[in-house]
Amino acid sequence: MPPYKEQGVVLRSAKLGEADKIVTIMTQGSGKVRGVAKGIRKTTSRFGARLEPFTHINLMLYRGRGSLDTITQAEIIASHRSIRDDLALFAAGETMLEAVDRVAEEHERNVRLVLLLLSGLRALETKPADPAAVAESFVLKLLSVSGFHPSLSACAVCGGTDVQLFSAGLGGAVCAGDAEPGAGHVSAAALAYMATLALADLADVGATPAPETRTRKEARGLLFGFAEYHLERRMRSVPMLVRTAT
Repeated sequence: MPPYKEQGVVLRSAKLGEADKIVTIMTQGSGKVRGVAKGIRKTTSRFGARLEPFTHINLMLYRGRGSLDTITQAEIIASHRSIRDDLALFAAGETMLEAVDRVAEEHERNVRLVLLLLSGLRALETKPADPAAVAESFVLKLLSVSGFHPSLSACAVCGGTDVQLFSAGLGGAVCAGDAEPGAGHVSAAALAYMATLALADLADVGATPAPETRTRKEARGLLFGFAEYHLERRMRSVPMLVRTAT
């Protein structure tokens, strides 16, 4: 098979054998791609630090016979090193990368998702005062792009506006009449804050004044509970995000 060129963001990497790594990249043209970078862990590797998570790169790859392609070249477009060097930025960025990794399908093109990820990383590069808010806004936008946006101002079942409960299984805010057993109480303030995060520009949301701590914690719990329900797995990066959040 001939080589192919791609552009994308490194999501994660894992060791393979003594010197290689499997690198997962969200690309613009081919969706999520997993490729082997041979010899990358050797001190003489030609790849150097080009395949670190958060890095925006140009790639040359060969298609593999199985699920793994082979990376032969990598050139950095933007390293986003400042994100790796700051714990709060790193925690927010890790949440973004993990969310994209969870929702993206291998070799399924999703340009909107790539552009959203690039916007999120650029927003973190500006070193916002509240990186966690950028990550939370990003996750809400990712859910929307993926068809899972929670209902925040009206009942997800009947469309009524008297909502005091929240159910991930039913799609978000619900009225008492439509709520299923186990639906939890939700405050109007938490729903309003989540709606603000959903609509805010990623470049600006990190500078937006946050609500009082109780509302912030409630909204965060609802958001990531909803995300984990629809992504069908736990998000390992969330505890670190919570520890570093304002």
